[in-house]
Amino acid sequence: MHTVKPQIISTKKSTPFNARFMLFKRLILIFIVIISFVSFFRTFKGGLNISKQEITKFISPNKYNYNNGKKWPQLAMKGGDPYIRALMRTISASESNYPRPYHVVYTGKNVSNLSKHPDWCITIVSGPNKGNCTTAAGRYQMLTSTWYLMAKRYHPQRGRFMFWEFYSFEPKYQDAVVHGWLSDRKYWKADIPGLLRKGKLDRVLRLLSGTWTSLGYGIETNSMSKNLPRVYREVLENELSLSRDNFYQKKEKSLIVEYFPKDVDNGVVEKALRTLDYQLILRPTVVADMPSNSIWFG
Repeated sequence: MHTVKPQIISTKKSTPFNARFMLFKRLILIFIVIISFVSFFRTFKGGLNISKQEITKFISPNKYNYNNGKKWPQLAMKGGDPYIRALMRTISASESNYPRPYHVVYTGKNVSNLSKHPDWCITIVSGPNKGNCTTAAGRYQMLTSTWYLMAKRYHPQRGRFMFWEFYSFEPKYQDAVVHGWLSDRKYWKADIPGLLRKGKLDRVLRLLSGTWTSLGYGIETNSMSKNLPRVYREVLENELSLSRDNFYQKKEKSLIVEYFPKDVDNGVVEKALRTLDYQLILRPTVVADMPSNSIWFG
């Protein structure tokens, strides 16, 4: 006859404190999941949140600082390389030749909310991509996917919540992202600023035509494509003029902080100045205008 050993059953009970703690942890987890979902939905599904009032043929008063009435509007962004700035204005002459280029989406309609990329997919009505939909928006007609990819690299002011980043689509940030992108030698495997300074605009437009297909060498040329070299020359002259004006304003406010011996060769000083301040490249003879071969900083 076998002896059956009695099983020992644990009578340990959860304390009220442990139960409350577990409940609190679950509530926190649920809260995080809900907030994360809402954040994801608002960031990457922005097109679903655009109301009919936000997409209109015309938008009311423009609050941004750029020249609406000009034929080739200036950039909203301040500063930067004048050659790249001229190239950006040339691209937009072909891609977004409308009164308010920063707000425009495909078909020429405008979006008023620039807190993020509109992400509004519109059916293409003509050309090789007819029937597909495009999310192209803004002065440089950037697709949603392209905007987030390039904003992650070049956007100067990023918002962040947990695992997600937010990128404002306001005019100056559209400019800043594209300026950084075009200046990136590693990305393009070419020195675009250098090519422009050598007068090789055709080579640059050909290089960029895979991205902006209306630049004359792509699959979607338009009535502006053949005029882009002329547009570039006009806006480059304007950008260089603005850069010179800024230089002289800076010179007037300059402060002499150090003196070089009189026998120091001007060329040596000019080389040092060019290293210190990009604007001085435009007028390296500035040293000759100052007493005692002085060096200055604005």
